[in-house]
Amino acid sequence: MNIVNILEEIEKVDGEVYERLNPRRAAMKSFFNMGKKISLAAMPLALGSMFQKAYGQTALPTAVVEVLNFALSLEYLEYHFYNHCIVGKTAGSSVTDVTFNFPNAASQAAITTIRDHEKAHVDLLIGALGSSARAPIAYADTDFRAGGAFASVYSDYNTFLAVAQGFEDTGVRAYKGQAGNLLVSPGVLQTALQIHSVEARHASHIRQMRTAAANGSAVYKPWVSLGASGQANDSGVAAVDAVYAGEDLTVQAGANIVGIGGNAGITKAAAVESFDEPLDKASVVTIANLFLRDGKKL
Repeated sequence: MNIVNILEEIEKVDGEVYERLNPRRAAMKSFFNMGKKISLAAMPLALGSMFQKAYGQTALPTAVVEVLNFALSLEYLEYHFYNHCIVGKTAGSSVTDVTFNFPNAASQAAITTIRDHEKAHVDLLIGALGSSARAPIAYADTDFRAGGAFASVYSDYNTFLAVAQGFEDTGVRAYKGQAGNLLVSPGVLQTALQIHSVEARHASHIRQMRTAAANGSAVYKPWVSLGASGQANDSGVAAVDAVYAGEDLTVQAGANIVGIGGNAGITKAAAVESFDEPLDKASVVTIANLFLRDGKKL
């Protein structure tokens, strides 16, 4: 969960959070300017300082802690998913739960970068929560292998990429679901869209990796497109249909885009590819649980 999402969720349970800091726009502008000037390693301390300013030396309000810990739970989930296929490749690692073979160094480097981003998010949230941070969640590789569709997620490279695509596409839609909350602050919305575009590029790169792995047998477009069944799921994994629910919508701003203006070339497939749809928080939780075995669900 991105920092903008976190602050927006906190505002829902504490409407005065920005007044505790500064006027809303000034507070957000100050935070993002600060983020450009300090190292990633220092960000947890910076965010923690921000919340100390908002609430003084007292403990964070319970509702705020719940929002941040939910975000932390999601970040642990994503971090461990990627980390299990990387740790076995790390020199001196004692972790042997997964034997994962990347086809080349470039693919391993790409997944390692995404894994490192998720770890940075975990550290950021722990820094903000301090002693209120939930206990670390250590997902085992078997937590992701459960369920017939994902049993080979760490032994079959193609399955791993298909599930990773589901994770990334879910994240992009979840982030988009918060955009409406930022309309009152154009400066913050601009920053949010800049961050969102980077998240979308992660999703695009995973899809390009799938095309490379297919060796000419399939082409995965960098964006969400209709699958063979006419539904918006080209992941090849039916169990993640929920990730793409609603993505085959062809009506935008009250107008049906298919054949609009008498243009027969604007097919359903073209209309679907031209627009992405958001996801609300409840849907994100439902989808996240698809990737986990019973007993480890969010």
